Amino acid sequence: MASEEELFASVDALLEEEPQLPPPAERARLREAAGITQARLAAALKTTTQSVKNYENGRTEPKEPRLSAYQRLLTGWAARFPAHGTPAAVPAPVSVSRPEPVPQTSSGPAVTETPTAVERAVQAAPEPERPSTRPPTSRPPAMRKAARAAADPRFPHGPLAVLDGDGCAHGIDGIMLDCPAATVVELVEWTLKESGLGAAKLNRHGKDADPLIVLTAAAAVKLGLPERLEGHEQRRSLRLPEDHPVVKHVARARWQLTQRGFGPWARIYRKAQGRERQCVQLAILSWDALDERSWPGVADMEAADVARVLGVYATRVITPRGSTAVSGLELMTALRPPTKAVQDPASGNWVSGHNPGSLGTEPVDPAPPEATPEHPVVVNSGWRGGFLDEEAYQWVRDVSLLTDEECTLPFAIGLDLNTAFLAAAARLTVGLSAPDHFHAPQFNPKIPGSWRVDLSHVEGDPRLPSPFTPDGTRPTGPAWYQTHTVAYAQELGYNVQPIEAYLRRESGAYLDPWHDRLKTAYVDTLADLGVTKDLSDAEFLAAMERHKDVDPAMAAVLAAIKATVKGGIGKLRERPQGKHYKNGERWPALERPTWAPWIRAAVISKARVNMHRKLNNMVKLTGLYPLAVLSDCVVYPSPGDSPLAFLPYAASGKPQPGGFRLGPTPGLAKLEGVQTMLWAVGLMEQGLNPARHIKGGDAVLDEGE
Repeated sequence: MASEEELFASVDALLEEEPQLPPPAERARLREAAGITQARLAAALKTTTQSVKNYENGRTEPKEPRLSAYQRLLTGWAARFPAHGTPAAVPAPVSVSRPEPVPQTSSGPAVTETPTAVERAVQAAPEPERPSTRPPTSRPPAMRKAARAAADPRFPHGPLAVLDGDGCAHGIDGIMLDCPAATVVELVEWTLKESGLGAAKLNRHGKDADPLIVLTAAAAVKLGLPERLEGHEQRRSLRLPEDHPVVKHVARARWQLTQRGFGPWARIYRKAQGRERQCVQLAILSWDALDERSWPGVADMEAADVARVLGVYATRVITPRGSTAVSGLELMTALRPPTKAVQDPASGNWVSGHNPGSLGTEPVDPAPPEATPEHPVVVNSGWRGGFLDEEAYQWVRDVSLLTDEECTLPFAIGLDLNTAFLAAAARLTVGLSAPDHFHAPQFNPKIPGSWRVDLSHVEGDPRLPSPFTPDGTRPTGPAWYQTHTVAYAQELGYNVQPIEAYLRRESGAYLDPWHDRLKTAYVDTLADLGVTKDLSDAEFLAAMERHKDVDPAMAAVLAAIKATVKGGIGKLRERPQGKHYKNGERWPALERPTWAPWIRAAVISKARVNMHRKLNNMVKLTGLYPLAVLSDCVVYPSPGDSPLAFLPYAASGKPQPGGFRLGPTPGLAKLEGVQTMLWAVGLMEQGLNPARHIKGGDAVLDEGE
C-alpha cells in the first residue's frame, strides 16, 4: 500500500501540470450560452477567429498566457451556465495576474477591443476560489513545454510578422495585427513604435533581436516595391538601384540601408539611441528571400502559414536575418557575444570588454595552411607549404575488392547520420586567438591547431577509406592536418612526429551553446512530426518514412534547421564572390571575426574521424565493409531491405555500442535509401558514388547536413 508521502508526491506532480480545459464541444456550448461570438472572444484573447474555431473543434490548444485567461473565462461561464440537468462542474480555476493596460494610438495594431478585454469579458462571472497550484492537463508534453516559455513583455506579439496585401500582419500563434503603413518608411516606424514585435537576447551579454517583417508579393507592390527583383547578376547580389523611389524615400527620412542595399533581405536602421536599437529586418518573399532548398514550399504558403514556419524557427533557433547560412553564423555570435560589460579598476566605470570564450571583435588572419589559396596571407607571403585538406568523405570502394558473397546480397542500403556536423561540434575545443608557429613540436591532442605530419606509414584496410584524406586514399607524404585527425592516428596506435605546427594559445568550446540550441530545435521539431526518442528502431523507421507528410510546415522548419547547421559551418570559410575579384585582395567576409576556417576544419575533421571510427567498429561487430561514403551517408550491402537486417544488436535486442545506431538525435542514423546491389555495383563500375544516388530519383545528397 502506498505511503502518505508517495500519495502526496503523486498529487503534487498532477497539480504542477498546466490548466485543463473542458472538452472542445463544451467550450463552444459555454461561449454560445454566454451570447459571445467567436470574433468577440478572439478579440478578448488577442488572437484570431480561426484560432478560436480551432480551440472549439479540438484542432489546437492555446498556449500561455492565453491558456490561463481562456481557462478562467470558461470557468466563470461554467459556473453561470451549467450543462442541462447537471450541476456546474468544471476544472479548478487558476489565478491569472491582470496586466496593466497598455495605451495604444489610433493607428496601433488592432488586436483587441481594449487592453483589458479579457477582464471585462469575465466580470459578469462570479469570482472563483484561486488555488495556489494548477490542475492537470491532457495536453502532450511538447505543448506543455512550449506553454511554459514566458513571452517577453516588451515583445508581446512575438519576433516577426508576415504582411499581406490587405494590411494584415500575421504573427505567431495566430496573432493578426492591423498595419496601416502605405510606404516602407511608415512600415519601419510602425514596426518599431507600435507593433510589439521583437525577441529577447539569447545571451545576457548580447543584444535583443530586431523585429522581422516578411512581405508577400501583394504587400511589396502596395508599398511601392516591384513584385519581382530582376537582373543579370547572381541572385544573391540583386538589389534595388540607388535611384529607386523607395530607396530615395528611405534616405530622405534619414533611415539607412546596410551595404547589402535594398535586396531580398533588407535591413533598415538608424544609429542606436543609448541602449535602444532602431533597426527593422525586411524579407521579401517574391524576391526569393526564402531559398527553396532551405525552406521547401514555404514561399508558396499562405501568409499565416509562413508566419507559423518562421515563428517556430525564430523561437527555437533565431529570428532570421538572411539565408539559413547567415542565420547559422549570427546564432554563433548571439550565443557567444564578443563583448560584455566590465568595470574599469581605475575609474570604476563600466566599459565594454572582451567576453571570454568568444572570438572577439576584431578579425584574425588564419595561418597560411589554414587559409584559401587566394587569401592575402598566402598571396602576399608567397606561401608554398600546402594547405589543410579537412573535407568530408567522397569515397567509393574499388570494385575489385568486392567479394562474391557481397555481390550475391540482394540490397544496398544507405544510412545517413543526422546533422553529422552538428554532432561533431559538441564539446569541440577550437582556437580563439591568432596562431603561433612552432617547429618540431611534441603532439598534444588537447591543443587545437594545424600540424604538418607524415602519416603515409599508417597502413589501413583497402576496403575502408583512409581516415586522413577526403577521397579515402592513403597519404603519400607530409601534409597538414587538424588536431583531431592526428589524434586519431595516435588512437589507432601509430606514432606521430609533427614537423611543424600552427597552434593557438587561447581555446575553448566556442560552439557548445550553438550545438545545444540547434540540437534541441532539431529533436523538438522531429518530435512534432511524430519522431520521438522513445520509439523502437522499427517504429523509428516507419515514423521517418512518413514524417514529412505529417505537417508540411514543421517539415519545412526541420529542413531549415538542417540548412542552418550546414550553412553556418560553411560561412566560417566563405570564399570571395564576384567575377571582378583578384587573388590577394581582401573580400568582405574577411572583416568578420567569425571568418575562422580553422574552426570549420576542426568540425569536419572530427565528423570524418567519427565516421571512420563507426566504419571500423562495424567491421569488428558485423564483418561488413561499406561500398561507398559521401559526407555523412554510407552505403552497405544487406541481406534485407531494411537497416535492421545488418545493424549490430545484442542478444537483448539493444543496439551494440560503437557501430551505427538508428535514432532521432544528432549523430545517430536514419535510412537514406534502398536500392538493389546490382544497381550499386553498376554505379561503382562507372566510377560513380552510390551514396550520392541511393535516395532515388537521381537525388544528390545534401552534403554536410
